[in-house]
Amino acid sequence: MEDDLSSDAYQVKVQGFEGPLELLLHLIKENRINIYDIPIAPITQQYLSCLDLMQSLNLSVAGEFLVMAASLLLIKSRMLLPQEAQEEEEGEDPRRDLVRRLLEYQRFRDAADQLEARESLWREVFGRPESEAGDGSQEVDLADLNPFDLLSALQKVLERAQKLVHLQISTETLTVKEKIRELMERFSLVESLQFEELFDPEEGRHGVILTFLALLEIVRLGLLRLFQAEGSDGTDAIRIIRTENLATTVGGENGGE
Repeated sequence: MEDDLSSDAYQVKVQGFEGPLELLLHLIKENRINIYDIPIAPITQQYLSCLDLMQSLNLSVAGEFLVMAASLLLIKSRMLLPQEAQEEEEGEDPRRDLVRRLLEYQRFRDAADQLEARESLWREVFGRPESEAGDGSQEVDLADLNPFDLLSALQKVLERAQKLVHLQISTETLTVKEKIRELMERFSLVESLQFEELFDPEEGRHGVILTFLALLEIVRLGLLRLFQAEGSDGTDAIRIIRTENLATTVGGENGGE
């Protein structure tokens, strides 16, 4: 990592962003929407907001995400047409093809999940060769955590930060590297934190994004891990847990000072 790392220069690669259909299914599940009757206007707005956040984080956004955004806007515009005009133009619900693609993708994803579960069982029984243990990837592996759930959690923190914009602390001079050091020192004192507890909304959008990027880097290094479980309110809660490697790393740095 270079000394001048910032939210503008720092590039992040996260495993698990399967594509726009995965994002749409996530939004449908999160909003408890009937997949056969998708309210296209709010879903389109949420999709575009998520896309904007991904780009703000310098996440690699494939062109297919942008194509889906254009498709959603087209469906939205057709849904706004008077009923007579819709009947003359197509004679069917503009969402029909989208629903078909979502259902087809969901079937393939469910089949893939079953195969992955079998693979995990196979590894537990027969073990995994050491040569396959790691490939030196620079990507952040979130394991069983859905990346879009993580983005949704981040969006909620950013919304709170936006409400406190008048109290915003200047963080423009901070870097991801400084935030990494700050988080590592913090987790040397605690074993775990809820995702929301990691952030200070008063630092504003810039500070929240810096903290998030720092978190991803520490997770990539294997010093922290993210765990998702059902909370007391029935929703999925994300918790950040330190690993044994973090204590060793922080202890080594302090010992060398």
